Amino acid sequence: MNCRLYSLYLCVKDMERAITFYKDFFEKLPLIEDEIYSVFDLNGFRLGLFAYQKMGENHEFGSNCLPSLEVESLDVLKNKIKNLEICFPLTKIKNNWVVEFIDSEGNHIELTAPINIE
Repeated sequence: MNCRLYSLYLCVKDMERAITFYKDFFEKLPLIEDEIYSVFDLNGFRLGLFAYQKMGENHEFGSNCLPSLEVESLDVLKNKIKNLEICFPLTKIKNNWVVEFIDSEGNHIELTAPINIE
């Protein structure tokens, strides 16, 4: 079997608020902006935002599925999290800096940056 993950989606309670959060975080516009399902293209990976309540679905929020995003440096990582709610503190784990924050909709998101060993 040849399996590859191309996308995932996060459930959101307020699509407009979620789009605003991720526009600011990713510093880019969504590929698709819709009241039910919006998509950000992250170098070929599709991160979707799904307005589950508008489709009559129930969901629990938390840390059972943790998207992990990588940025190029510790300075960029620190800048991205400076005004966010942190739920796992900035920690050195092997060759990476790792932190976890909570987005505007209650989803836990991991952010990493490589440790530059010179």
